[in-house]
Amino acid sequence: MAILFSGDFHANACNELSSITKSSLIKKFGQDYFRKINYHIILGDCGFMWPGSQKTDRFNYKSLAFRPFPILCVMGNHEPIYGMNNTPEVDIGLGELVCQINAVPFTAYLKRGKVYIIDGIKFLVLGGALSVDKDFRIPNKSWWEHEYWSEEEKKDLFKLLETENTFDFVISHTGPQRINKKAFKEKLSSYSKDIYDEVAYLNDAVNEKIQFREWWCGHFHQNLYYFDSSNNRGYQYLYKSTKIIEKADNKFILTNEYGMSVR
Repeated sequence: MAILFSGDFHANACNELSSITKSSLIKKFGQDYFRKINYHIILGDCGFMWPGSQKTDRFNYKSLAFRPFPILCVMGNHEPIYGMNNTPEVDIGLGELVCQINAVPFTAYLKRGKVYIIDGIKFLVLGGALSVDKDFRIPNKSWWEHEYWSEEEKKDLFKLLETENTFDFVISHTGPQRINKKAFKEKLSSYSKDIYDEVAYLNDAVNEKIQFREWWCGHFHQNLYYFDSSNNRGYQYLYKSTKIIEKADNKFILTNEYGMSVR
C-alpha cells in the first residue's frame, strides 16, 4: 500500500498530465511500485470543473482512468469547487467525508481543517493560498465566494488542535509563511511588499501548535525540499515531480523518482 503525491495540476494547463500518466509513473517507479499505489494526492490547484472546461475535464479523466487508483485533491487557491454548494460528500473510509467530483476515475476533494487516515498514515489536511493572479493588494480578493477560510472554519480548526495535535504529515497547498520565506526568498521578494497571504500566516499558527514528521504542499511551481533545523522538520514542495510514500513497520518509506529513501 502506497500513496502517490504530485503538485499543482491546473487541469493540465501546462502539460502537468505528462508527469502522472500510467506510462510516466511506470517509467519513473517501475511496475511493482506502480501496483502498490492505492491513492494519488494532488497538493492543490487541481483545476477541475473550471467553467466552460468540460471537454478538458473529460480528456483529463479519460487519461487518468488508465491508472487504477482514486485521486484525492487538496484545495488550492482558486478551485472552482469553492463556488459550488451541491458537491456530494461521501464516506470512503478515511475518517472524514470527501467531496466527490467524478466517478471514473474516482476523484474527490479533501476537506480543509480535517484529519484523514489514508493507508495507515495520519494526515492533517489544510488548503488554500493567496491568488496572486488577482489584485492581491485588495484584502480577501478572490475568485470564488468561499476561497478563504471562514472565521468559523478557523475556529473549528484550532478547537480540533486543542485535543488532537500529533500527525504523521500535514498536507496543504501553500506552506507556513515562515518556511515559504526561507525556501523561496527570491521568488517572494519579486512581488510587491504589499502582498499578504493570510492562509500562509494561518499555516504559521498551525505549524507552532502541532507535532508532525513533514509538511507537504505545492503552490510555488517548483520542486524543493527544505529542512528547518530550528524545529527538526522537513517541508516538501512539489510541482511536476512525483513521490511515493508507504508505511511499513512504523517507518515511512519515501520513493523518489528512480530511487528510494527511508525517513
